[in-house]
Amino acid sequence: MGEGQFQVGESDLNRLNQLDEELLTALESGDESAFRAALGSLLDAVKEVGSPLPDDSLEPSDLILPDAEATIDEVREMLRTEGDGLIPGLPE
Repeated sequence: MGEGQFQVGESDLNRLNQLDEELLTALESGDESAFRAALGSLLDAVKEVGSPLPDDSLEPSDLILPDAEATIDEVREMLRTEGDGLIPGLPE
């Protein structure tokens, strides 16, 4: 994200997975407005539910999210590397 690391609890993963699915749908449609909205919602949710780690802390990360200025193509490339979405696991 370029905004440091956040620790997110297991109980918040379903919500993040739902937002990740919305991002995937926007990517598939190629709709820039929907993509921007979905990416912004996902990043905002991580900041809302996550606890920021200290700047001098470097913990192993289960996932890396793009920054808010990432392009559709950059996020598509990340997804090729990550697999089925940016957030691990599936929404229930």
